[in-house]
Amino acid sequence: MRRRAVLLVPLAIAGLIPACASDPRDGYAFNSAWDDSISAVAVSMFDNATFYTGMETDLTEAVIREIQQRTPWRVTSADRADAVLTGVITDVDLATISRRRGTGLVEEQSTRITVDFTWRDNRTGEALARRQQFAASGASVSARPTNERPEVGQREALAQLASDIVGELRHAW
Repeated sequence: MRRRAVLLVPLAIAGLIPACASDPRDGYAFNSAWDDSISAVAVSMFDNATFYTGMETDLTEAVIREIQQRTPWRVTSADRADAVLTGVITDVDLATISRRRGTGLVEEQSTRITVDFTWRDNRTGEALARRQQFAASGASVSARPTNERPEVGQREALAQLASDIVGELRHAW
């Protein structure tokens, strides 16, 4: 049994190698999904068209952290950047997921944050990516024993949104 497994593993690996492509648009590839012509990026402070103040700062900081952790790019000022990310928070929606029987008090609440953003090549002015009504959600449980505040759901939504935005900055597949 063990001998059979030792023989099957190299065969499985050898079978996968021809499936890899040199270009990520052609299938599985070992090449980077990030644009190699870009080395420095700028993230402008997100605008906020809602009444939820401070979210623009939190989202901008979260996007910068995601870029620093997940991409080969370094974050710099707009005048030194190869590409610039700009955006606006267009909507924050709080929705009740569940209520407590008998009292009607909110037990679970969802926070959905919607943004529009543009990823632009600073050298040519060309829009590399543009998304409208791009959204992410987070939840908070205000019922006992957790007693979470709605800000927990907001932070979760902002973190997910930052991760998803940075994911959209990859090559156009």
